Amino acid sequence: MASDFEYAAVAVEHAQRPRNFGALDSYDGHARVTGPCGDTMDVWLQIRDGRIQQASFTTDGCASSLACGSMITQLATGRTVEAARGIQQEDVLGALGGFPEETQHCALLAADTLRAACEDFINGGRLDRRDESAAPSSCESCDTASCAAKARRQDESEKEFAERQALERRLCRIGYKFLVLSGKGGVGKSTVAANLAVSLALAGQRVGLLDIDIHGPSIPGLLGLQGQQIGVAGGDLVPVRMTDHLAVMSIGFMLSSRKDAVIWRGPLKFSVIRQFLKDVAWGDLDYLVVDSPPGTGDEPLSIAQLVGSPAAAVVVTTPQELAIADVRRCVSFCEAVSLPVAGIVENMSGLVCPTCGEHIDVFKRGGGKALADEMDVPYLGAVPIDPAIVESGDAGIPFVEAHRQSAAGRAFAEIVRTILAGQEQEPVTTTTKRED
Repeated sequence: MASDFEYAAVAVEHAQRPRNFGALDSYDGHARVTGPCGDTMDVWLQIRDGRIQQASFTTDGCASSLACGSMITQLATGRTVEAARGIQQEDVLGALGGFPEETQHCALLAADTLRAACEDFINGGRLDRRDESAAPSSCESCDTASCAAKARRQDESEKEFAERQALERRLCRIGYKFLVLSGKGGVGKSTVAANLAVSLALAGQRVGLLDIDIHGPSIPGLLGLQGQQIGVAGGDLVPVRMTDHLAVMSIGFMLSSRKDAVIWRGPLKFSVIRQFLKDVAWGDLDYLVVDSPPGTGDEPLSIAQLVGSPAAAVVVTTPQELAIADVRRCVSFCEAVSLPVAGIVENMSGLVCPTCGEHIDVFKRGGGKALADEMDVPYLGAVPIDPAIVESGDAGIPFVEAHRQSAAGRAFAEIVRTILAGQEQEPVTTTTKRED
């Protein structure tokens, strides 16, 4: 603990004599999370009748990590799982009387680890988890008799059947999947995907954001999540929680340095995308937004084949003909793989002069609308150029959160309203995992 900061007596007590330290012999939820500082924390939970009967932790971190782990297990004990899952960094710091800025991340690590342990219990837990080495005879994740995962196909091995069931068990808990695509790089696809996910979360929806741009993951930077690392709980990958309504997964969280290059071929990329769908503890989601790299190659093809239904593509373009020509092929790709198109977004559609208010068509205007009419797909709207979009992205602050009243912010809001209205016209049934 920092020597030049006057810690409260309660913080010193928990650091020197931590409560609840050590693994539990039997537990219902467990998680291990490594924070951006490199400290790792484990949390174990025993749960009875929906309440945490006992919580324990270990950490390889500093005295501040010990104090935070001790306090968060004390705060969690006796609470319902949902209440414990909502304990925040500020709650831990407040209970300990405050920490200096350089060690406040220890409280965030404790809160993230407790949340992951709660989600491990919610998503199955140790006592409910079946032996995955044994081939299941039927899927018990839903009551739908017609579900394709109920029976093994004639051309499937037992191992392939078990893998497919594990994938379907995840996907049946996700209401709708939006694949954000573009035929051309540099059109702002990742920016649209990030702000679409944040907008849905701000609307109260449960949202997952999956970045499958293996070679150029942008989502961690756009959302200010660089340096965050995924957790592991009971064999599942735990996504990074940006808010209570938004969970994020990206290959970027697995790289040790921003200089690292991912040099993979198609089969390996397919396996990783499948793992992101099958092994990530997404929980129950209303929407999964997938940021795919540009073009119609391995990643878009893999995700289109794996996500099942209901799913649809949100196609991003800029107005000029060079981009339109490639995006036209992207719409054709969607038709070829039987992926419905939710609509086309025209990004960088003109610039409003901040001085005189004149509208300047930097990259022309109207190309996205013309393409939507040509290809007979919905047109979702146009987002104008706004320097604040660039500034927000560089700062890791979601644009729609910081600039909702700007012209571009209102455009994003209208696009989300159009998408949600389209879903209301075509209702989506979400199958929730049945409790044992």
